[in-house]
Amino acid sequence: MLFNSIEFAIFLPIVLSIYWLIGSKKCQLQNTWLIITSYIFYGWWDYRFLSLIVFSSFIDFIVAKAINSNDKLNIKKTFLAISFITNLGLLGFFKYYDFFVENFVQAFTLFGKNLDSHNLNIILPVGISFYTFQTLSYTIDVYKGKIKATNNPLAFAAFVSFFPQLVAGPIERATSLVPQFTHSRKFHYPFAQDGMRQILWGLFKKIVIADNCAPYVNEIFENYDQYPPETLFLGAILFTFQIYGDFSGYSDIAIGCAKLFGFKLMTNFKLPYFSRDIAEFWRRWHISLSSWFKDYLYIPLGGSRVGPFRKIFNVFAIFIVSGFWHGANWTFIVWGAINALYFVPLMLFNLNRSNIAVVAKNSHLPNLKETSQIILTFMLCAFAWIFFRAENVSHALFYISAIFDVYSEKESLYINSIHIYLIAFLIFSEWTTRTKEHALKLENKSKLFRWLIYLGFIWVILYFSDKEQNFIYFQF
Repeated sequence: MLFNSIEFAIFLPIVLSIYWLIGSKKCQLQNTWLIITSYIFYGWWDYRFLSLIVFSSFIDFIVAKAINSNDKLNIKKTFLAISFITNLGLLGFFKYYDFFVENFVQAFTLFGKNLDSHNLNIILPVGISFYTFQTLSYTIDVYKGKIKATNNPLAFAAFVSFFPQLVAGPIERATSLVPQFTHSRKFHYPFAQDGMRQILWGLFKKIVIADNCAPYVNEIFENYDQYPPETLFLGAILFTFQIYGDFSGYSDIAIGCAKLFGFKLMTNFKLPYFSRDIAEFWRRWHISLSSWFKDYLYIPLGGSRVGPFRKIFNVFAIFIVSGFWHGANWTFIVWGAINALYFVPLMLFNLNRSNIAVVAKNSHLPNLKETSQIILTFMLCAFAWIFFRAENVSHALFYISAIFDVYSEKESLYINSIHIYLIAFLIFSEWTTRTKEHALKLENKSKLFRWLIYLGFIWVILYFSDKEQNFIYFQF
């Protein structure tokens, strides 16, 4: 079920109404209702994969309790290993089996050996990368003593399957979200009202920005050999805004929906395209995943408290694994490696935390240095996104080489200027509200002004909502 669908527009009010009719004093019954409706939400795509969520929830609930109740370190490690093997085994099979088989067969062809390929053409369950990492973080945190294993199976099942963030995050930590399921939730009108505003802003980014960039991006990337360098360059820029509008839009809708139910989810995006270097970009882009890899991979490897060569290894490890997490394709691995190359010089010269505060916080406009830093960082990101979008590495390399074909005399693709204006509006809106949680936090404005803005956004969203498009991160 898509957030930008008629089905969801019917589903959400029904779920929400019954949820609050149950009453905040009946927390367990509310959790049960959330589990049922979350399973309906997920099963809308393919009910068969519900068994994976139920199985993961069962295993990690039992494993965490076993870890919590044992004092012997070896036993704790054994149960933690069970969680790792179960979760990563399922993820590896469904997401990477065919990839490894294909590359294994291709490797042997280099030595003149032709092997029969036995691909299973496995269907990737939607959201498996997200809820797998969420349940894994729970057992790891229990093992490390950061949280006690819950004795409430309904609260844990609701934590794993909570439908607003089930399919594409944010990847929540048990330390933050599980306690919210074990305590009563009271309806707080200002909190819910802000949730509605954030949903509206997320729908704008998805439907108006991302979905209008998508047709141009698809046409340009699929037929790159037919267009001149300026069109290919614009295609890369449009994809940069498409993936941002698509994914950050999903996160805004998810966070906004959670607020309607009385839950607070972590911020997943903090205006990444206003970053002044790549390190700042990765503190602002897909924060829940970046922090996950930092806490559960980078720091255990030694982080930055090691020698320079080990530091470089750790950086490449976290970025390449992060790239591979996104999909079973060499393009994602190259994308990760490129970002590691961007990051390493900043780390070696201790510049990776030189830009922490919001850019131009006390000024209307950035200064010349900040402007040049933002543009450079944006262009570096846009270059790397070419590999992320390409079908394979060869496609990406040919696309990049065609951008620099200065002697090309091909005809440019016509792009409706209204879509460029909408992107400019997005940039303007986020810049002017960069110190706020989202662009529609307009508390200091008059009620009439706010409602004119809300109605304007609703009209624009409805005007452009002529077709439903999947969220890009559903494939991950």
